[in-house]
Amino acid sequence: MIMVKEFINVAFFAMMVYINIYFLFPNYLSKKNLLHHLLSLAITALLITPIKTLCLLLVATDFGDFQAYLLQHRVDFFVSTFFIGIASTIYSIMNDWLASQREKKELQSQTLQSELKFLKSQINPHFLFNTLNSLYALTLKKSDKAPEIVLKLSEMMRYMLYECNEREVPLSKEINYLKNYLELEKIRQGKKMDINFSMDGELGNQKIAPLMFIPFVENSFKHGISNQLTAGYVNIYLEIEKQEVTITIENSKTASMPAPTGKKSGGIGLVNVRRRLDLLYPNLYELNIDEDPNTYTVKLCINLDK
Repeated sequence: MIMVKEFINVAFFAMMVYINIYFLFPNYLSKKNLLHHLLSLAITALLITPIKTLCLLLVATDFGDFQAYLLQHRVDFFVSTFFIGIASTIYSIMNDWLASQREKKELQSQTLQSELKFLKSQINPHFLFNTLNSLYALTLKKSDKAPEIVLKLSEMMRYMLYECNEREVPLSKEINYLKNYLELEKIRQGKKMDINFSMDGELGNQKIAPLMFIPFVENSFKHGISNQLTAGYVNIYLEIEKQEVTITIENSKTASMPAPTGKKSGGIGLVNVRRRLDLLYPNLYELNIDEDPNTYTVKLCINLDK
């Protein structure tokens, strides 16, 4: 008898939950009328209660005292059914909110990835343009260094086309790309530019977002050789720790920057780099840029332990 009674209780509670989740709650979501929804729950509980009471009476035909108890506590049956309906509404609201939060995060993630791809797509053609210009200049001079620059360019292109599509790359490969770029600049600049690169620390399995250093390095050469400097320098110091990398770039510059002549032909600017840093390393990087009449210094520190 007790088992049958509990089965009937559970069955009618389940009926209340089913009606609410699939009929009443969707109607509440469309109309956003809480009072109307509570009234609908009360009416549904009011309809279910006598049917439930009748079923219990039928299975308790041989138990007169229990039948009397059932008739005396019909209000309790109504209240319990009504509150089961309210509980299922609360559950549905929470479930709906969690689903919307998941969708919002997925949309934000997709937007973030799309923006990162767009920002990186602005970088790659810029590098290719500059390196091809270097090769073209050496080819015109019939320089013996042209084969060397082709080899360096080939390594750089392989890195950009095949490995930079990943969200992160080994720090060792990013540094190798940087070294190739500096070698290209040494060949292209000759004695006009004093280029120094030094590194301290141990390379391990650290990973970093691709092409984070190059925009700053390119910027240093732009300041270091433009504006008719007869001789200039670029000093790059890389400090590597277990989960942190710091790059310091210092270059010479003229005291005054003349107005640009002709049409500006590219350049992604530091705004792009800052945006990538904000997206990829929020609150995990520190960027300091100092400028005085004769030098321009960039110091970027990135915590790689995301």
